[in-house]
Amino acid sequence: MSFALGFLPVILLLLGFPIFLVLLTGATVALVFFMNVPLAAVHQNLFGSINAYALLAIPYFIFAGELMGRGSVAQRLVDFVQAGVGSVRGSLGVTTVGVATIFGAISGVSAAAVATIGKVMYPAMTEAGCPKPFAAGLITALGAIDIIIPPSIPMLVYAAAANESVPRLYAAGILPGLLIAALIAGYVIFRAWSSGFGAGEPFQLSQFWRATTRGVWALGAPVIILGGIYGGVFSPTEAAAVACVYAGLVTRFVFRELSWTDILHCAAATVRFTAQILIIVSCAGVFSWLLTINQVPATLVAWIQYLELSPWQFLLIVNVLLLIIGCFLDPLSSILLLTPLLVPVAKALGIDTVHFGIVVMVNLAIGLFHPPFGINIFVAQSVLGIDLKIIYRGILPFVGLYLIALALITYVPDLSLTLVRLMLQ
Repeated sequence: MSFALGFLPVILLLLGFPIFLVLLTGATVALVFFMNVPLAAVHQNLFGSINAYALLAIPYFIFAGELMGRGSVAQRLVDFVQAGVGSVRGSLGVTTVGVATIFGAISGVSAAAVATIGKVMYPAMTEAGCPKPFAAGLITALGAIDIIIPPSIPMLVYAAAANESVPRLYAAGILPGLLIAALIAGYVIFRAWSSGFGAGEPFQLSQFWRATTRGVWALGAPVIILGGIYGGVFSPTEAAAVACVYAGLVTRFVFRELSWTDILHCAAATVRFTAQILIIVSCAGVFSWLLTINQVPATLVAWIQYLELSPWQFLLIVNVLLLIIGCFLDPLSSILLLTPLLVPVAKALGIDTVHFGIVVMVNLAIGLFHPPFGINIFVAQSVLGIDLKIIYRGILPFVGLYLIALALITYVPDLSLTLVRLMLQ
């Protein structure tokens, strides 16, 4: 059994098999050769794993992000943030931080943020004198905020895997996401002053008003999503559906940038991306079910209790484990693979599973741009058209900033839980 559930998936993963096939093969081999269970259980669990109401929000959020990510939405957000930043040294870099944070509240897909923001901001930053490694590293690292700031698709998957509340997780992600944005913005200003680049233009109220008028429709999406959820108007899934309708109306009739053919292409891209996510979710569900009925989580909990690890020691081990795994697996695969094992241990140690979920998100966000295999690195290379060595040099300071934020978020739970208590009492 340990071969089928332990060694075989590792071997297949090292051979380059897709993660869904790795999980499904391990589960099938275990059922056929080591257990007296009908194979019908595979089909039941494949479909049962995606039969979760929270997962219905995934295609809606992807579709809304696809619609808002095409056309001039990114440029409108850039104009709005830049007009507000004014003459701050390194204003373009600070603008990039602000745009990435707002775009994260629209899209929830990290790679989309890197591609969309990179096309607009990288040429502007380099023309203003920003070093290429700095500009590339900033854009590559900022995309990771999208899985921490709600609405985050990995958070939806964690909520389903850990049986946790989506609104609680979304509320918990706001302050950590803003903390990371503030740390990066502070570093951008420091770097601009020390290197002497990026002088901004003075703040002008008239320019700010024009930019706000142009960007108000783009800013409406996160307001509708988060305001609707925490105002009690609708659930996260209903909020995602409303966001789709809003994005479609704005891009088609207000901005008049997308034709009906373009909207159809957005829908097709949404179907492909949703299928990639849900096939991993379904296969991971079978694998997690096998782990559970074979008492693997319970055994792990008993072992941790035997070692008498304190919560802070367990969280330190989890951080190291997730930082390593995040360099090789995408966030969704990591969440689905590890949540059934780690969440029972966290509960046994008295760690709030909402706080634990944010710790997981930040770790996996770092994996998105950590050398050598972070997916955002390759997206940035494709979009920006620069050498990987330039990106690698540029992202190292931002890895350090994320690690500082990770330490604070891990050991100061109130950063994650304060808004949960205030907004969802």
